Amino acid sequence: MMHYDVICIGGGPAGLAAALAAKKNGAKKVCIIERDLELGGILQQCIHNGFGLHTFKEDLTGPEYAQRFIDKVAESDIEVKTDTMVLEIGKDKYVYTINPKEGYQKLSAKAIVLTMGCREKTRGALAIPGTRPAGVMTAGTAQRLVNIEGFMVGKKVVILGSGDIGLIMARRMTLEGAKVLAVVELMPYSSGLTRNIVQCLNDYQIPLLLQHTVTNIYGKDRLEAVEVSEVNDKFEPIPGSEKKFDCDALLLSVGLLPEIELPFAADIVMDKRTRGPRVNESMETSISGIFACGNVAHVHDLVDFVTIESQKAGRFAAEYSKGNLSTGKRICSLAGEGISYIVPQEIRTQNCQNELELYFRVNRVYNNVKIVLRIDDEIIKETKKRHLAPGEMESIKIKPELLINADSLGLEIE
Repeated sequence: MMHYDVICIGGGPAGLAAALAAKKNGAKKVCIIERDLELGGILQQCIHNGFGLHTFKEDLTGPEYAQRFIDKVAESDIEVKTDTMVLEIGKDKYVYTINPKEGYQKLSAKAIVLTMGCREKTRGALAIPGTRPAGVMTAGTAQRLVNIEGFMVGKKVVILGSGDIGLIMARRMTLEGAKVLAVVELMPYSSGLTRNIVQCLNDYQIPLLLQHTVTNIYGKDRLEAVEVSEVNDKFEPIPGSEKKFDCDALLLSVGLLPEIELPFAADIVMDKRTRGPRVNESMETSISGIFACGNVAHVHDLVDFVTIESQKAGRFAAEYSKGNLSTGKRICSLAGEGISYIVPQEIRTQNCQNELELYFRVNRVYNNVKIVLRIDDEIIKETKKRHLAPGEMESIKIKPELLINADSLGLEIE
């Protein structure tokens, strides 16, 4: 059995950043486990630019961004296990893996960092009526087929959902010569970043149909058409509003879900709002010594923010492996009016350094409002915002010393 100080499960941007940070902060033996054949995760198929503006102050493509970290891992003595599936993790911090070369293995770690990322919702999660022809797939699947495998997934395309991957694929399909007929969004607002709406839809005159959804799919062997209907305030299709689009591809960009099979099986406490593990200020889960960061903890907009959060998780995992992480009183962060979730969900002030950063999302579009931070019902900080939207993650920083004698921390929109 192999023994490690820190094991990172997942070799995408979160796992790479966490492993490097753990090594930098004194973890002697660090391992990255990745189920794919190579490191980099989803970034390898994101060939568009826009990555690295925060981390490197440069405009990089996804593969370029990933390669910066892959090179650093290669220069270190961090062990990498690719083409390796993690079957189970235990509360005792054992990791059970299998791969073609080494077979079934049992690894032990002083600390584990969960960095598995997220996955897309599929048609099965939506229950769209109609036939089941070829040509219906998630936007991420289409992205891989076009950008890595070299296949054209369709010539006349409809995209359901205005998540960032869907918006980016609307532009990508247009550049490859396809006609994107419409991007259809159930909500009255887009779930993607404003910059992607401008650069991927507006610049190419692709219509965005808000408060619409796909209500039927036509085609036997290959997709032939989809029916799109307007919805009311209860998200019910409005009779008589149907439009039929002749198309051969329907791409689904209807949300991302954290990869929680491993933490769920290990009885790690989950958060119903983020759908990922509950974490504290150190990105530690409910099981001591098991950490979670990046999209497995909560879905991020930018990979730069995944990197920042994962570096923190890796640093604290290294401290835990050396026995330096403090325990003690926990303060709960409470999502108030207008707030969907807050991360971290729990705070131990003794582990905070100069400042504590809270990440959150709002539950609808707001204009000209205030973000109000309360500690034990006392207003500590107010920040005015001209615009807030669910598709864009927000953050607020506070001084940890304000929480020393507190029992709770709350965030709300006024």
